[in-house]
Amino acid sequence: MAFLALGINHKTASVAVRERVAFTPELQVEALRQLCRVTGCREAAILSTCNRSELYLEQETLDSDEVLCWLAEYHRLSLAELRDSAYVHADEAAVQHMMRVASGLDSMVLGEPQILGQMKSAFAVAREAGTLGPLLGRLFQATFSTAKSVRTDTAIGENPVSVAFAAVSLAKQIFTDLQRSQALLIGAGETITLVARHLHEQGIKRIVVANRTLERASLLAEQFGAHAVLLADIPQELVNSDIVISSTASQLPILGKGAVESALKQRRHKPIFMVDIAVPRDIEPEVGELEDVYLYSVDDLHEVIEENLKSRQSAANAAEELVAQGAGEFMQRLRERAAVDVLKACRQQAEDLRDEELARALRLLNNGTPADEVLAQLARGLTNKLMHAPSVQLKKFSAAGRLDALNVAQELFALDERMASDKNPQ
Repeated sequence: MAFLALGINHKTASVAVRERVAFTPELQVEALRQLCRVTGCREAAILSTCNRSELYLEQETLDSDEVLCWLAEYHRLSLAELRDSAYVHADEAAVQHMMRVASGLDSMVLGEPQILGQMKSAFAVAREAGTLGPLLGRLFQATFSTAKSVRTDTAIGENPVSVAFAAVSLAKQIFTDLQRSQALLIGAGETITLVARHLHEQGIKRIVVANRTLERASLLAEQFGAHAVLLADIPQELVNSDIVISSTASQLPILGKGAVESALKQRRHKPIFMVDIAVPRDIEPEVGELEDVYLYSVDDLHEVIEENLKSRQSAANAAEELVAQGAGEFMQRLRERAAVDVLKACRQQAEDLRDEELARALRLLNNGTPADEVLAQLARGLTNKLMHAPSVQLKKFSAAGRLDALNVAQELFALDERMASDKNPQ
């Protein structure tokens, strides 16, 4: 058994690299199946967000280079480029990394809660793909439990801080009175929902939600008294939008320089504040070259986020202790489970040998052999058979100079006192 956590995140890779390594939701199932076929891993899951793309794997022996090669080939990246940004954690370090991620300790926004939901989605997709087995499944459950403890037993979740909150905070710096502003939100996922909630709480004048499907946009819009439109309606809505915040799963930009330039002319160059939270990006980077446009990516939000993190830093130490404890307990349970499996096999072998000798003894009794002779043969035969395999293996270990194995056998069978008494008879 070996766990591996491999990936890139906002600390190791720029948004330009992260968007190229992102896995779209509709392709994750096939990607997982391909990953298992190509690398031979027994269990696998993919976590892909705007800030990270990570693979969680389980296999008897895992070759991280083999997995990196698959990842580079899948996303058509050079292996050298990927190596520069990738990190690898194995076994207990991988377990601890997963728990830190789910608890929000490895996020751009310390303690942000959305990542736990995204981790649960990764679990569900892996189960759908058939790549989630008993070991990785138990690891995910232990991860969820630890993340829940961090959220419940520490103050890391207090004071709402997220990419969505940071985007709204930045908008407030540019537009001092949001009650006179209109916001265009592109997408209808969890992040945009949070953005809408924060804007609504700030009393923004009007919110428009644009999405690929009108039904999804309408469901979100209803919560905050907003107006729902399709993506095709964005050019018309841009004219009246002071704030544009986008977060979709689109592989191609939704908003280009031409559309924004046209809207600015109709607005008589009244400024537009834009935040592109998506990876891959929804808004062409060239839009930022336009005058009267303030375009920010997720990486640009870092400074705003840092200011809002101070209240959570003290809670992070307590959270780290819970994560370390959770990882240690999980690994201990796995080791105990491995011992149980060995004990079951050992007991079954002993019971099979016992049954063979008992059947032989019964045959001798039925044939008239004296009972005391049968009992002596039963005891002798059972002892010989129970000792045969260990005797053969110990001789091999001794011939190979495996003193460590001999010492373990001595400890396993509690032979220390007996061997000492044999060397020093009274």
